[in-house]
Amino acid sequence: MSEIITVDRDTLRRLQLKELESLVYFDNFCKEHDLTYFLLGGCVIGAVRHNGFIPWDDDIDVMMPRRDYERMLRLWKTEESGERFLMLKTDGEKVFTGNSFATLVDTSATMVKENQKDIDVPHGIVTDVFPLDGCPDKKLQRYMQYYHAMMYSLYITEVVPSKHGGLIKLVSSILLKLAPSRERRTKIWKKHEKKMTRYAFNTHKKCTELCAGPHYMMNEYPQIAFKEVVYHEFEGLQMPIPKGYDAYLRMAFGDYMALPPEDKQVPHHDLVALDLDTPCR
Repeated sequence: MSEIITVDRDTLRRLQLKELESLVYFDNFCKEHDLTYFLLGGCVIGAVRHNGFIPWDDDIDVMMPRRDYERMLRLWKTEESGERFLMLKTDGEKVFTGNSFATLVDTSATMVKENQKDIDVPHGIVTDVFPLDGCPDKKLQRYMQYYHAMMYSLYITEVVPSKHGGLIKLVSSILLKLAPSRERRTKIWKKHEKKMTRYAFNTHKKCTELCAGPHYMMNEYPQIAFKEVVYHEFEGLQMPIPKGYDAYLRMAFGDYMALPPEDKQVPHHDLVALDLDTPCR
């Protein structure tokens, strides 16, 4: 097993500034193609609480309404020819990332996460790109959407959940064994993806994060919170956040303006390698 490395504050700050280069590149791409996106999670908290990164944060996450997300993926394939920034998403054919969402990878540096160390992808500086989906109004339909999202996540990542109880772990292991080939797993996750995304973001009162963890999949945010983009300072730049960020953040994180205890003010990704000066292979 690879050893988890400790990232000191100076290196963490260098990593943040490197990640900021990816965000600027992505922001320019979205502006060029009239695509809507927002900062996500800790980056929104960082913007409104610190005017930049949370000091101990080690990544950038963004989210896009599903229609913009899918259009972005198509456009990146046809419009982007640069070698430094790659947009990766498991497609069932050539690419397997171990994630259920897209990732923008800056190949000018090397960063290897513990849970991806054995996956054959460029291990660069990663920006996670999540879709935002509509929620059905009826409880049964919402329950089924959650079920499809869980199945999608299991089969596209091929990872057995380890932090959600023994029963879920056992059932997930059995389900993966019942479909041992990647070809079969791809057919399954594509079927569930189609079913979970049938509720359009623009035509429903609530929305959710179906490609995040099980906890966030259950959140139902008011769609009006993401209806408009506003710009807020982030590391000296003006970056997009949801106009209704307060309602979103309170539902997702509670009292987001309060600092966590000092022992929680640490990076949350387990890294086994980090070299900000060497391009990844």
